[in-house]
This record gives sequence, C-alpha cells and structure tokens, in this order.
Amino acid sequence: MSVFIAFEGVDGAGKSTQLKLLFQYLNERGIEYIFTREPGGTPLAEEIRNLVLSPEYQDVSVVTEAFLFAAGRADHVQRVIRPALAEKKVVISDRYVDASLVYQGFAGGLPVEFVAQINDMATGSLKPHRTIVLDLPWSLAKERMGTDRDRIEQKAQWFHEQVREGYRELAEAEPRRIKLVDASGTPDEVQAQVRRLVDEILPRR
Repeated sequence: MSVFIAFEGVDGAGKSTQLKLLFQYLNERGIEYIFTREPGGTPLAEEIRNLVLSPEYQDVSVVTEAFLFAAGRADHVQRVIRPALAEKKVVISDRYVDASLVYQGFAGGLPVEFVAQINDMATGSLKPHRTIVLDLPWSLAKERMGTDRDRIEQKAQWFHEQVREGYRELAEAEPRRIKLVDASGTPDEVQAQVRRLVDEILPRR
C-alpha cells in the first residue's frame, strides 16, 4: 500500500525537528520511506528553489512565483513522487500543493482557485493521503527562526499571519485529509500528535 504524507506549516513552526523525530520513529519500526521536499526534490526543482527563495529576487511577482513553484512541482511529481507511489512506498514530503494555496493564494493575493487549477495541471490532481499542518502563531514561530532567512521568510508579519489562517481554512474545508497539530508544546509533545496521525494511515504490519 502506497502512502503519501505532506508536512506543512508557517515558517519556524518546527517542521525540520518533527520530521527528524518522525524518521527516528519509522526507522525503529522498520518502515521504509522516502523523504523529499518542495520546492525541490529533483535537480530542476532544486534550481527553481534557489531562484524563488533567493533574497536577490525581492521584486518577483506573485504570479511568476506561483508558476515557478508549479513548474518545480510538476517535475517533482513526475520524477519522484508518482514513481515511488507506484512502487508502493511511503512518501513523505516537506511541503506540497497546500503551501502554494496559502503562500501565493491566501497570503499572496492570487485567487486560490487559480492557484489550485495550475497545480492540478502540474500534479495530475495528485493529493496526499494525509497533510499534517504544524499550527503555530507567527509571534512564536519567528522566535524559533534564525537570522539567516530566505526571501519568503523575510516577508512582513501580516503575510505570515495570513499563511497561518490559510492553512486553518484549508483544514476546515478538508478535515479528513488535513490535520492541524498544535506546535506550541515541547518537541516530544508535538511528535506524539504527529505519530498518532501518521499511524492512522500507515499500512498495518
């Protein structure tokens, strides 16, 4: 049984920490998985990542941004995610389509329907079986971030607050797929929530 899990959340919510803890858990259980990320995951998509996150391009339009993310995602899905799922593997991705819906849609100002449409084309409408959103107020998230921030992480407070609200709206619209995790606790407390949500959809051994 193939399983596709995506991790989302505002910048600084703790995805890297939670993913590392989850990988330890999966390794202990003997569950094989592949890990990938967006933007990125393939050589072409990594080049796009370098472009869209570089502080050098502060004046890039949100439309250009949306299409660049979708282009990288199309290559990522075609070359990494779909082949792995076809081989009945567990795929874990650090961000996926919902990131574009909230960053370029809810926060960026583009119609969410438009962002969804171009990403449906890019992915063949492929959705994760489960999307785990680490939910944290921006006031707390920014305290966890270092000073070396990429172009999107440097955006104003109102932008990041809209990102969080966007994720919450998506979770309300798709409660079976998208699950909010309170990320304000200790790493172990947050991980306990993450593991429960992952265990619910992993194949029984």
